[in-house]
Amino acid sequence: MRNKLTRLLMLSIVLFSFTSCEVVGGIFKAGMGVGIFIVIAIIALVIFVGAKMFGKK
Repeated sequence: MRNKLTRLLMLSIVLFSFTSCEVVGGIFKAGMGVGIFIVIAIIALVIFVGAKMFGKK
């Protein structure tokens, strides 16, 4: 349980270390298509990590 809590805390720190303005600004600089791809990739990564952390063993 403690290991899962540590992983969740580390994931939260990484996610909140980026300010939302920096992320949105970078997405618009890169272009709409690339921005959509990045957002989908990040959502998929978060779901994958969450499934690995809280999934059945």
